[in-house]
Amino acid sequence: MERMMDGLFCHSLSNRLDAHVKILIPLVQEICALDMQAPKRQQNPIFQKFLGTLIKGAELVKKCEYVSPLNVFLNWRYASQMLKLEKEINDFIQQHMPVAMLLDMKKLTIDLKDAQRVHNMVLESATDMALMINDSIFKHASKLTSDPYENTIMLHWSKRYVEDTASCNPSCKGSPEKPEVLVGMEKSIWNLKEILFQKEVSVVGMQCMGGGGKTTLALAVCDDSEIKGFFGNNVVYITVSQSPNLKGVLQTMWEKLTGTEKPQFQNAEDAHIQLQQQLLRRSMPTLVVLDDVWSRADLDLLLFEAEGYKTLLTTRDCSIIPKSRSTQLYRLPLLGQEDALSLFCFWAFGQTSIPVTANESLVKQVQAECRGLPLALKVIGSSLHGEPHPAWESAKNKLSKAESISDYHKEGLLRRLETSVEFLDEEARECFLDLGAFPEDRKICADALLDIWVYVRKLDWQDAFVILLELASRNLLNLTSHLGSQAISYGSASELYFSQHDVMRDLALYLACQDSVVHRKRLLMPKKENSLPRSWEELNNETFQAQIVSINTGCMDESQWGKMDFPEAEALVLVFAASEYFLPNFMGTMQKLKALLVFNYGSKRATVKGVAALSSLFKLKSIRLERLILPPLQELSKVLPNLEKLSLSLCEGLGNLMKLNIKLNLNLPIMLDVNVDHCSDLEELPLGICNMGTIQNWSITNCHLVHKLPDDFGKLSSLRMLRLSACPGLKELPASICNLKQLEYLDISLCECLVELPEGIGKLRSLKEIDMRECSRLRKVPKSVRGLKTLKHVTCDEKIEQQWIFIKKSAIPDLVVEVVEEQFTLDWLDD
Repeated sequence: MERMMDGLFCHSLSNRLDAHVKILIPLVQEICALDMQAPKRQQNPIFQKFLGTLIKGAELVKKCEYVSPLNVFLNWRYASQMLKLEKEINDFIQQHMPVAMLLDMKKLTIDLKDAQRVHNMVLESATDMALMINDSIFKHASKLTSDPYENTIMLHWSKRYVEDTASCNPSCKGSPEKPEVLVGMEKSIWNLKEILFQKEVSVVGMQCMGGGGKTTLALAVCDDSEIKGFFGNNVVYITVSQSPNLKGVLQTMWEKLTGTEKPQFQNAEDAHIQLQQQLLRRSMPTLVVLDDVWSRADLDLLLFEAEGYKTLLTTRDCSIIPKSRSTQLYRLPLLGQEDALSLFCFWAFGQTSIPVTANESLVKQVQAECRGLPLALKVIGSSLHGEPHPAWESAKNKLSKAESISDYHKEGLLRRLETSVEFLDEEARECFLDLGAFPEDRKICADALLDIWVYVRKLDWQDAFVILLELASRNLLNLTSHLGSQAISYGSASELYFSQHDVMRDLALYLACQDSVVHRKRLLMPKKENSLPRSWEELNNETFQAQIVSINTGCMDESQWGKMDFPEAEALVLVFAASEYFLPNFMGTMQKLKALLVFNYGSKRATVKGVAALSSLFKLKSIRLERLILPPLQELSKVLPNLEKLSLSLCEGLGNLMKLNIKLNLNLPIMLDVNVDHCSDLEELPLGICNMGTIQNWSITNCHLVHKLPDDFGKLSSLRMLRLSACPGLKELPASICNLKQLEYLDISLCECLVELPEGIGKLRSLKEIDMRECSRLRKVPKSVRGLKTLKHVTCDEKIEQQWIFIKKSAIPDLVVEVVEEQFTLDWLDD
C-alpha cells in the first residue's frame, strides 16, 4: 500500500506539472519570439533559459507515463526532480513575470507554493527508505544468518542435471526432479524450515545476488522429507522469471493447487481473484515456491492468503519483498572457503577435493577469484575441466584482470548475470558501470561514489542516493554502516561504505569495456599493476574519449606516465600503494575534470608530487585524498577557484598549518563541503579557516588530537550540517557556534571530553537533529534548548535521556528521543 501511495503521489505531481508547462510553454515561446525582435543589446536571455526548463519538465512528464506505481525507486527520483522543477518555475514567475501576468496566474502560483511544502515530505520518505534498506540489509541478515561463512549453501548437482536446468526456458513447473548429489545444505535448509514452520509467517523472501544459489536451495527445500511430510503433495514449484506470462502461471497454479481443470480467465487479475476465492474455501497446509521473481507488480498477483498457505519466493531484489509481520527475509550467504573449494573441485575434477596430480596452490588461486559465488565456481571450474597446466595459469592471469577465460565463461556467467543490470533504467545502469572505477576487496566511503554521480552524471544528491539504495537492494553492491545514518538526510553519506563482489565488478568492467580503448566512456584498470597497461602505452599521443579514468598502480614517477590526451575526462580515480607518488602529467589535458580521487593503500602515508598539474583544472569541483602527506593547502587553493568539496581521510600535514602560526587565506569562494576524517596530527583548525562563509557541511571525525574549534566558528553563516564525531579530545564548543542560524544537524557523538553545551544553543532556531551518543562527561543540557522548536530527533545515552524526555513533555512535544547502545567499532580498519 505504501508503494502504491508513492506511485500515486508521483502520478499526481506529474499531472500537475503537465498542466503547468502546457500553460506556460506557449506563453514563454511568445515572449522569446518578441524578445528576438528587439535589438540584440536589449534582448534578455533568461526567458530562453526558462523555456528550456519548461521543456525539461515536459520531457519528465513523458518519462513518468511509463513508470509503474510499484517502482518505488523511480517514483522517488522523478518526484524529487518534479518538485525541484516546480520550485524553479515558481521562483522564476515571482522574480521575472510581469505583474499583470501574475494576476492571471494566481491559482498556478498557489499550486507551486503548495509543491514546496511537500518537498520535505518526499525527502523524509527517502530517508525512511534508507533506514528501511539498512535495516533489511544489516539487521535481518544478522538475525537469520549468524555466520555468513558458517551457513554454507549449495547443492552439488550432476553436471547433466544443472546444465539441463540452466538451459530450459522459464516456465511453470510442478515438483522438480530429485537432485542427485547433496552437499553442505543442512544448516540452510534447517534455517528456512524453521521460518516456514512458524505459524505467524506466511511469506518468506529468500534473497541473494545472481548466481548465489537461490534456485538450488529452493529445490532442495521442496525435496526435503520434513517439508514433504508437513505439506504432503501440496508443494508447488513455479519459475516466474523476468517477463512471465502471469495468466499462464496462474492457470498452472490453479491446476496444481485445486486439482481441477482451469476455468476460462479473462486476464491475470481475474485469475488471481478466482484462485483467491477458491483457496479460501479449503484449509490445508500448502507451500508454493515462486522462483526468480523480479517485479513487485508480478508478485502481488502471485501471492495468496488462506489458512495454512505459505509462499517461499526467491529474488535478487529485496525491495520487492513485502514488509509485514507475516513476512520474513532470509539473506542467502555465499559459500565459505571449504565448501567453495569442494564445489569448484566437483566441476573442475569430478570430485570434491583437489587431486594429488593437480597444482594445489594454482587451483586455490583460481577458485579464490570466484569469491564463493556458486555460479562462478560452476562455470569457471567447468571451463577448466581436463585442461593442462598452462590453461590454468592463463585463466588465473585473465581472471585477475577481469577478462573472460572462455566462451562458456562469457555466456554462462557474465551474460547470465547481465540480466541483473538489464532490469535497471538507463540512468541507474550507467551508475552501476561506474563501480568498475573502484578497487575490489575494499570498503570505500559511499560519498566517493556519489561525488562521481553528482558531478559527472549530473544527478541531484537525493537522486544519486536513491540509486545507491537501489543497487544495494538488488545486490549489485554491498552497503555497510559503522555508526548509523542520521546524517543522510542532510547531504552526507560519510558513515556509509560500499564494496563489491568480485564477480559483479567483473561484470561492470566487462560491460564498460566493449568499445576500443580510445573510444571507451570509462578507461579502467581492473587490477593493480606496476605501471600502465601495455595496451595504453601503445596508444601514446592518442586522444582518448573516456569520461571516467581509473588507474591502479604502485609507485609512479614522472617518466612512467607517458603522453596521453583526455579532453573529455570528468572524473579521475588514482589508486596506488607506495610511499611516493607522482601525479600524472597528462592531468593537464583534463580540462573538463570535475572530480579527483586519490587513494593510497600502502602501509604508510605517501608523499605526492606533481601538484602543479592541478593548476589548469579550473572546472575541478571535488577532491578526495586518502592516506597522503598533504601538499600546502594555501598553494592548492590558489589554482582551484571552483572547488566545492574537499575530503581528507587518514592524511597528515594539517598539523603543520598551526605550527606555522600564520593566518590561512584560502581562495575557495564557493566551497560547500569540508570533510576531515582520521587525520592524526590535526590539533586545531588553522587561523582564517572560518572565512569561507559559503560552507554548508563541515565534518571533522575521528581526529583524536582536536581539542578546540576557532572562536570565530560562528562566521560560517551558511553551515547546515556540523559533524564532530569521535573527537575525544574536544573539550568545548565555542560560544559563537550559537550564531549558526542555518544549522540543521549537529553530531557530537563520541566526544568523551565534552563537558557541556554552550548556554546559548537555544538560538539555533533551524536545528532539527542532535546526535550526542557516548558523550560520557556531558551530564546536562542547557535550559535554552527548550527554545529549539524545530528540533525533531535527539540521539543520546540513558544517563541524559530523562532530561530530554522532560523537555519533550514541557516544550517540544513532537521531539523523538532515541536511546542507543554503544556502537563504535574499528571495523573501518578491515579493508
